[in-house]
Amino acid sequence: MNPTHGSFTVEEAKRTLERYCAYQERCHKEVVEKLRKMNMIQLAIDEVVGHLIEHDFLNETRFASAFARGKFRIKSWGKQRIIRELKMRGLNDRTIKVGLQEIEPEDYYHVFDTLSRKRNNQLKEKDKYKRRKKLADYLLYRGWESNLVYEKIQELIP
Repeated sequence: MNPTHGSFTVEEAKRTLERYCAYQERCHKEVVEKLRKMNMIQLAIDEVVGHLIEHDFLNETRFASAFARGKFRIKSWGKQRIIRELKMRGLNDRTIKVGLQEIEPEDYYHVFDTLSRKRNNQLKEKDKYKRRKKLADYLLYRGWESNLVYEKIQELIP
């Protein structure tokens, strides 16, 4: 960074963003926001983003796959939540679909079953209907499909 006027040259911005993208997968929106915070003009932003794509530092398909895999494995998010978050980051439906392929169906149902049972056991609520609502709200917030949630609730809280 040039200390005299607090802005970056295009080459400095390229190096900075290469490190930023190498540290973890990023989407285009995050990179553009970072460049804007660095006070870069649109022409420079376009050049830096082009450079990052050309040199494979920036790849939205790879980002979608890593994001879906990570949020599912670490945070136990369902597909609906993952889709919503990826759309907020400006990814298109095709890229999101590719990212979701990272989640194996058998793992998906296993995590859902484990999460549902664990949460049900944590609930202190005695009233059956309030308990069902609390469990449903929790699972829906985490992005699990409503049909799965309601089937599981019927199974766990008859």
